[in-house]
Amino acid sequence: MKITFQNYTPPAVVQGHLGLGGENPRGERIDVNSLYLQRGGRPFIPVMGEYHFSRDSRENWPQELAKMRAGGVTIVSTYVFWIYHEETEGVFDFTGDRDLRAFVTECRRQGLEVFIRIGPWCHGEVRNGGLPDWLLKKPYPLRSNDPGYMEKARIWYERVYEQVRGLFYRDGGPIIGVQIENELVDAPEHLAALKETALAVGFDAPLWTVTGWNSMYGAKIPLSGFLPVFGGYADAPWARGTEELPLSTHYAFYPNRNDSAVGMDILRDTDPDGWRLPYERYPFATCELGGGIQPTHHRRPRISPMDVYAMSLVKLGCGNNLIGYYMYHGGTNKLGLTTLQESTATGYPNDVPVLNYDFQAPLSQYGEVREQYRLLNLLHLFVRDFGDILAPMEHVGAEDFVPETDRERLRCAIRTDGAGGFVFVNHHQRHLALRDVRGAELRPLGVRFPSIDVVGDVAFIFPFRLKLGKALLEWATAQLICRQGGTYYFAAIPGIPPRCQLAGGDVLSWGEGRASALRIGDLTLLCLSWEEARFLRRPGNEVLLGNGEDLYVLDGAVRRAGEAECALTAVPCSAPFTPPFEEELRLAGERKVEWMRLSAASDKGFVTLPGAFDVAQLYADGALAADKFDDGTPWRVPAALLYGRECYLARTAVWDGAYRE
Repeated sequence: MKITFQNYTPPAVVQGHLGLGGENPRGERIDVNSLYLQRGGRPFIPVMGEYHFSRDSRENWPQELAKMRAGGVTIVSTYVFWIYHEETEGVFDFTGDRDLRAFVTECRRQGLEVFIRIGPWCHGEVRNGGLPDWLLKKPYPLRSNDPGYMEKARIWYERVYEQVRGLFYRDGGPIIGVQIENELVDAPEHLAALKETALAVGFDAPLWTVTGWNSMYGAKIPLSGFLPVFGGYADAPWARGTEELPLSTHYAFYPNRNDSAVGMDILRDTDPDGWRLPYERYPFATCELGGGIQPTHHRRPRISPMDVYAMSLVKLGCGNNLIGYYMYHGGTNKLGLTTLQESTATGYPNDVPVLNYDFQAPLSQYGEVREQYRLLNLLHLFVRDFGDILAPMEHVGAEDFVPETDRERLRCAIRTDGAGGFVFVNHHQRHLALRDVRGAELRPLGVRFPSIDVVGDVAFIFPFRLKLGKALLEWATAQLICRQGGTYYFAAIPGIPPRCQLAGGDVLSWGEGRASALRIGDLTLLCLSWEEARFLRRPGNEVLLGNGEDLYVLDGAVRRAGEAECALTAVPCSAPFTPPFEEELRLAGERKVEWMRLSAASDKGFVTLPGAFDVAQLYADGALAADKFDDGTPWRVPAALLYGRECYLARTAVWDGAYRE
């Protein structure tokens, strides 16, 4: 099976037309052209991971940010939820776990830049989308240019700015970006007015973003002053029904960055008002690639590591030049005057847990490492060291395009500058087992890769005609990861013999099943097994091989993520009290509640809470400490939540009215 690709057409790159960019005190600039971002005049591809400071404990921030950096994240994005900081009108709280300034300062200490998403409306599965209850009682329309609303928005922006004054890129600080609003699809005048207000208050950043998705025509936004950002999720727990959804398009190499435009010829079509978002003005940027998914009471998808990894790899192959995940780190909702989660009781279409915002993210709400953290890091290491080469390269599709419904043919695309580039291959489709492909022959720009068999659940990137120092790598059947000095790191793909050829040289083979090095002049080409590569980390300038352990660096010391299982004792008992959040246990109607008394053997490690259920709650000394809608995954919580406290588990029987996998 020969796989060839469409003709490459050099892009027309436009510079300076968006009114974005900025300089720090060292004279380094961040700029945006129509194809990619630039730092110091060089293309770069940032990796942005969402982590909500107010949904975690302040004492956890340093180690969790260090884990994010070790996972290849370079920018931390975070919502600033209005309701978390002004639940009572005129009474602001930026203390403790809500201390935005302390969080941004800690990001800088951990070597991370920051993107603040300041609303006013954010969503994030927060009550009222983050708007305070008192604001909803005002006599004017919200999310509009009504003077009453704009005055309240201005006060909110002023208070946020007070927290981050002096921490912007222009000041030498870590804040390089600001997102205005969220998912506001048909109000360009309001978005412009909000930015004008933020600028007047003092906000200043090289990057200003708005979400760009909507219909196939794209959100209506101001044409300049913003970079529209996009996303994609493996499933849709907000969908109304409880049936399995159609196969996701995110696993085929559609170049359209807007979900709704996939399969449409949007370049010629406009909406009835004549609108089409001019995608060609902007680089492909994402802010909400699903690092997992948040279960709702009626829909509980279970996301696999390959669901996340393959989707991010496909988007990168389609031209993504800002890799942004939502969520990268899960969290726990706070309790205020009310519960602060999205619910049908507040007029929203979904019920989510009172506390649990784990999101099945690469880092769990309690900081445990999930497999997608390890897989995604392979992409993040790659763009860190080779993003300057990849960013200017255009997506070129295969001549024989393979849609998401096809289980027979191999899904491929390339990114190229017309001379060399990278082949992207995805052999994973959520909810569809793909057949093994035997004898695939990749032929990008006339380069002849050796025949390969693509078997099992894999997705990978192969380089071709790539300069390695003074040498030219004609091709490699191993995934390029990173480099350190004259050493280039590769990963062997399961089922594919790792081989390579330098221009004019012989075909060379790495050993299989373990790390193997080829030394060619001043070059060392080191190929790791897939298992070894999953634990390769580069939190600073040095490469760390974890040998099966997830390593990160905090305060100059190498540390290991992960804690042992702690013994748990669970004894059935009668109801010890009326649960304070009984309504969550009744979401499926009047149900019998089973109780167990729990105790942990120590305050170290994690415990796994028992049983299948519909809704379960953990109470510690009478207060709600954790909750979950059962999605079939183990429910693990820190033993410290239980140790030395009077703890009870309340749960209702499995409910067959929800979508489960």
